[in-house]
Amino acid sequence: MSEKWTVRKRPARLERRIEFTDYEETREFLDRAADLAERQGYYPDMSFGRTHVSISLLPKEEGAEVDDELKQYAEQMDALLPADHQDNL
Repeated sequence: MSEKWTVRKRPARLERRIEFTDYEETREFLDRAADLAERQGYYPDMSFGRTHVSISLLPKEEGAEVDDELKQYAEQMDALLPADHQDNL
């Protein structure tokens, strides 16, 4: 999991904001993130603008802590980034 993810306590979650160069790059990431969500059956909270995406990953069970499964999902989200963003993980 990238150092760009922040662990929050109340409620327990992982958060990250990703900046993109243009809307096309943002949209491509969102499409890949939607495919991942469908494959995994886990749907993160996401908000976006033209050149950014904010992501919150919350545990599946209310009141649970951030666990290895959530951290692995964060790693999978990181892997969706374009090659030029991989250096910023």
